Amino acid sequence: MTPDDLAALHARCFTVPRPWNADEFAELLASPRCFLLTRGAGFLLARVIADEAELLTLAVAPEHRRDGLGRALTAEFAATSRRMQACEAFLEVAADNDAAKALYLAQGWRIAGRRPRYYGPTTDALILRLGL
Repeated sequence: MTPDDLAALHARCFTVPRPWNADEFAELLASPRCFLLTRGAGFLLARVIADEAELLTLAVAPEHRRDGLGRALTAEFAATSRRMQACEAFLEVAADNDAAKALYLAQGWRIAGRRPRYYGPTTDALILRLGL
């Protein structure tokens, strides 16, 4: 997927937080510790720095949700992060995004904290942690 493809799919999946544009994706993809995983109508962008992995964003086309793509991408993220020597992983998810929270919690992620109003005046972020 090109940065333009990533931005187009991201725009279909997110309004809050705002979707990332192609330049933002290109900049992240140029970072030596970032990696992109793609599977069908979905992608996951992440990075590993020192011994920590960060899941930056996960997007699955709305018409392909509940097809197992998110589960497969997050499992591949954990395996790739381990190969890159990460010991633990983190992500932020909107506290009101029940579908995403269910996906992550079912795969062993645990709530590690909260960022008040991270996604705007009424939406907190939950910080999730996964031991690798």
